[in-house]
Amino acid sequence: MADGDHIIIPQRVVANDFKRQLEHYRLTTAEILYRIPDHPQLLQSFIWQDLDLLPQFPVLRRFLSFWQTSLEGKLYQVRIAVVDHISSRDYQVIEKELTIQ
Repeated sequence: MADGDHIIIPQRVVANDFKRQLEHYRLTTAEILYRIPDHPQLLQSFIWQDLDLLPQFPVLRRFLSFWQTSLEGKLYQVRIAVVDHISSRDYQVIEKELTIQ
């Protein structure tokens, strides 16, 4: 759902993500290095990001399990970064938007 150059996110998605944060989910980013199937001596980088629970990382583990069973690129390394609570100071409320072409 796009409006010109702007992406419109349904309110229920924002509400669900906020609710998950109240349930101790944290914004988790993983840099996944994997071997290119046709050239296994080369590594490719993939960035994954979602809300996840620490320290077990069940959402990331499901994704990596899917990767290993469904994709050809063999995992080499996974680096994880986590952002603590997202607070109101991280957001800015915009009441009106004007697009000039």
